[in-house]
Amino acid sequence: MKSTKYLESLNDKTVEELQTDLVTNKKELFNLRFLNATNQLDNTARIREVRKNIARIQTVMTKRAKGLA
Repeated sequence: MKSTKYLESLNDKTVEELQTDLVTNKKELFNLRFLNATNQLDNTARIREVRKNIARIQTVMTKRAKGLA
């Protein structure tokens, strides 16, 4: 499954790498929303995928902050 591989790759990254990924994904989400508002976005499912990736990154960061992972 694709999401489990993505989650495994997140677990292997450092906190700094997670932060940069988070910023990158948030910028991409902003751009996707902008394209969607102007009716230029072809693949609207990408918005949902990016939102879930942001949540996954934040979950890994929270687990590390609490010392669970």
